[in-house]
Amino acid sequence: MKYNRLTILVAFTLCFVTKSFSQRGKYPIQNGFGIYGGLTKFNISTDNFITSQGNGFLGGASSTVDIPLQWYDISFGMQLSENHVNISARPLAVSAENEFIDYKLFAAQVTMLVHIKAIPNHFTIDIGPMLQYNGPLELDNRNQESYYINNYDNLTAKDITKISQFNLNGAVGASLGVANFKLKAQYIYGFTNLLKKLENQNLDTSGGNARFKGNQSILVLGAIVFF
Repeated sequence: MKYNRLTILVAFTLCFVTKSFSQRGKYPIQNGFGIYGGLTKFNISTDNFITSQGNGFLGGASSTVDIPLQWYDISFGMQLSENHVNISARPLAVSAENEFIDYKLFAAQVTMLVHIKAIPNHFTIDIGPMLQYNGPLELDNRNQESYYINNYDNLTAKDITKISQFNLNGAVGASLGVANFKLKAQYIYGFTNLLKKLENQNLDTSGGNARFKGNQSILVLGAIVFF
């Protein structure tokens, strides 16, 4: 079911990724599309767990409304990503041995960005909202499912996988290059509580905070090719 929903989102977005030309009053408006990819640094900002950022990647496509006589462009797009985050845990309930265990998170994000033309055709400042649908946290090593999460007495690594799946993010970044190719840097912050769903699962939170709060943060470095 998860992948069916993602397929529908991809098909819906690609309907916009067509190249066409139109007129609006005296302003020539050109619609084009781009394909992009990049590497990510992902983390969850939370007081519940001890975390360390992990690596990941993303790719996607976007449809751009280019308005030459205005100070901005607008783009609509969709991207798929796989990110990793490390959470501190211990192999036994009472243990002096601690290690970071690796979780991965697969997500689809629908974006709408405004591109401020600081230097037209060469440098833009990009900002806008992002709607995200993601799967659960997945342990990279299933042998660590029974590890105990630090900051809690009995909470295990498997217990914290069922996180909130619909989230709203904000993105800000910049693009630098020529008309058909640009390098991109972007910071994505999660406005919604990624860990909120954990409060509804009757988890054993002894020794720690029963209220869960975490906001994702993603740093993206990549490139986009326009057609």
